[in-house]
Amino acid sequence: MKMLVRLAPFALALAATPALAEMPKGISHFKLDNGLEAVVIEDHRAPVVVQMVWYKIGSADEMPGKSGIAHYLEHLMFKGTDKLGPGELSKTVTANGGMDNAFTSYDYTAYFQRIAADRLPLVMEMEADRMQNLKIGEDDWKAERQVVLEERSQRTDSDPSAQFSEERSAVQFYNHPYGRPVIGWRQEMEGLTRDDAIAWYDAHYAPNDAVLIIAGDVTPEKAKELAEQYYGPIPAKPDATRKARPQEPEQRSARRMERSDPRVAQPVMIRTTLAPERNAGDQKTAAALSVLAELLAGSAQTSVLARDLVLTGKALYVDAGYDGLSVDPTTFGISMVPAPGVSNADAEAALDAALQKFLTDGPDAAQLERVKTQIQAARVYAQDSAHGRAYDYGQGLSIGLTIEDVNDWPDILGAVTADDIRAAAKLVLDSRASVTGWLLPEGAPQPGATAQPVSAQPGEVE
Repeated sequence: MKMLVRLAPFALALAATPALAEMPKGISHFKLDNGLEAVVIEDHRAPVVVQMVWYKIGSADEMPGKSGIAHYLEHLMFKGTDKLGPGELSKTVTANGGMDNAFTSYDYTAYFQRIAADRLPLVMEMEADRMQNLKIGEDDWKAERQVVLEERSQRTDSDPSAQFSEERSAVQFYNHPYGRPVIGWRQEMEGLTRDDAIAWYDAHYAPNDAVLIIAGDVTPEKAKELAEQYYGPIPAKPDATRKARPQEPEQRSARRMERSDPRVAQPVMIRTTLAPERNAGDQKTAAALSVLAELLAGSAQTSVLARDLVLTGKALYVDAGYDGLSVDPTTFGISMVPAPGVSNADAEAALDAALQKFLTDGPDAAQLERVKTQIQAARVYAQDSAHGRAYDYGQGLSIGLTIEDVNDWPDILGAVTADDIRAAAKLVLDSRASVTGWLLPEGAPQPGATAQPVSAQPGEVE
């Protein structure tokens, strides 16, 4: 498995809704009586539609000792219902010329199908069926547990970069479950049972804890009609919503770590620092952090770190990354590969000097305007992908943002000022809540994989 309406009678009621009056062109938003929130993204250029169902539950919501259960259930969701045999949903989608998949992250689990527009009722019926009628056979759960264990073997246990990422996350977070891998720790995965999976499903899979996204060749009227027909009868579960998680205490000490492996071709340094997330009605700091990442390393020629490190021959590669789409505080990351002949210590010292200079001088005004222009251009280009916009709304709503927050995000990015950047830089570049890690070739004489972009979190599992 991969770890990724009839409005005519309701026209007056919808027109009276303030949020809908502010919707971007082609975007509609409604909620069913059972709590299912839905977004419709019209795109009639091709007779194709994407259905996505995002559950507001992920690996960070797992009980201690049960790591991996969210991803494990994602796999078991393809085992069928009373109406559908094991694998029949995917086979039906493929037989109708479509494709489907699913993915799990710390904060959500999502399922989607891309299919001809006239087959939307078919996939909606099947998705609604497994929202309430999942059937896990006595033999299915053991076989699928072995599948996810093999997935861990292939993607993590055999990959030094993935192992290093796990270890860095565990060091970064003292108390928060973001320190656990999405796929789970092997020894805990081996103990997962059918009862564990059923309990997770019964507790969290409900319409009032889900977001439905329909994007493509469909009208809002038809999408809502179908949603009410197939999802409307599913009862809400009052206790399905996400519970409060353990939070991080104040971190007062910077930490360092290193790992050596013969499969690593060249040293890479990755430094992550705790950073605020995007929150409903409060996205200004996250926007400044997003622009800061672009200023520091968004361009291989003109960014701050490229200019100070790559073009001067001190580093082969630099990157900065931040993604505030998380429920709880996340990380801001910087990575670097030293240039040949430059010691790891000298490369890190050069990086620190470049960052300190940025903290002192602040952003170049012309460069800041250039980055903001690029952001506005990206906003225009993003309108061209219905699937991409579906992902934006699904991910945003599933982590607790409102539809207005998602709509406003590009404008908030565009309004970031030099003072906002200075404050954001001090927050993450002058922080003690950091972890600096070096992944080294075997036998490397000093701390210091191939160069990879840093993500704020280890990401999604298919």
